Amino acid sequence: MREANRARLIDALKRHGRLTQVELAGSTGLSPATVSNIVKELTSSGILHTSFTSRSGRRATLVSLARQLGLVAGVHFSSRHLHIAIADTARTIVAQSAFPLALDHRHDAELDRLSLLLGDMMESLGGAVGDLLAVGLALPAPIDQRTGMISSPGLLRGWEGVDVAESLRERIGRPVFADSEANLGGLAEAREGNGRGASASVFIRVGHTISAGLIVGGDLFRGVNGKAGQIGHVTIDENGPVCRCSNRGCLETYASGPALLSLFPPGEGMRRLSDLLHAVESGDGSSRRVVADAGRHIGIAAASLCNLFDPELIVVGGELAQAGEILMAPMRHSLERSALSSASGLPEIVEASFGEWAEARGAMAIALDHVTVGAEALPHSA
Repeated sequence: MREANRARLIDALKRHGRLTQVELAGSTGLSPATVSNIVKELTSSGILHTSFTSRSGRRATLVSLARQLGLVAGVHFSSRHLHIAIADTARTIVAQSAFPLALDHRHDAELDRLSLLLGDMMESLGGAVGDLLAVGLALPAPIDQRTGMISSPGLLRGWEGVDVAESLRERIGRPVFADSEANLGGLAEAREGNGRGASASVFIRVGHTISAGLIVGGDLFRGVNGKAGQIGHVTIDENGPVCRCSNRGCLETYASGPALLSLFPPGEGMRRLSDLLHAVESGDGSSRRVVADAGRHIGIAAASLCNLFDPELIVVGGELAQAGEILMAPMRHSLERSALSSASGLPEIVEASFGEWAEARGAMAIALDHVTVGAEALPHSA
């Protein structure tokens, strides 16, 4: 029983980062006295670290896993960017870097590159790749957790038919765990960000592609093949343009980055989403209208998702989320028109708290979930 209680407390800290002793008692279901005794024991053993904070004007003991337990890495391959973050087990980021990606990047070249980059970043911290406890990997496509492969053909060409996590593990010799970018962005927001405290939430990621992560009780709902939440391929118009998934009229054909940029004449210099966002910020009317129309389409698809999944909260992330209310206000209007109402009202729509780093933070979270603070580290009673 004692070991089970310690394991329960450590699991809560792996999931949530830092918690007060009162929050630990609530999260684990253990009594405050039991939590206090376990914290004292594991702090003296070097497993936990405590500090003092103020909550509601009262002094409280803040508990986290000790930083000396090691480092984890979170990696996010989006369609156009690579983000890498390295953090300790208390989720304090100690190094991070971002790099551009070619639109048609392939797994072999990019995993080779990532192996070198991880080595360089760890060397700058005085270590080596072999010192990493685990690596989490976010990809812009759904992952079948049974095979480790992209679960839907056509969504990430150059990465299909490959167990991506295993392929990286063979290169760096460390445990690797992969999932979709929307799932991991949603996990980060649910555990540490604006989705924390929600019983069920949806993370809608809008950028070069559109997808969603579904979170229930702090855990991911992936479906059988990992395809749950692929909102970008909800049909808006069955006679619409052909999508990259081979269907017609998907949400992505109306509201993804390429679809929005294609609405502008070539001479206007709208080559990337960053160009569109800059024009929106500058007050350009056409750009604002394009983003608002995208928000309306996304809101219609989100309403269907709400009718099926019934979330408490919708968190909007991805590059296009930087447009703020210009995107989200039309989403709310569509949700009000199309979603079933309830006594408690419709789900609130908020912007992601971690911006472009949400997916990398979620990747760190799944890496940390798989780190074992094992028997060799935990003192056992005789």
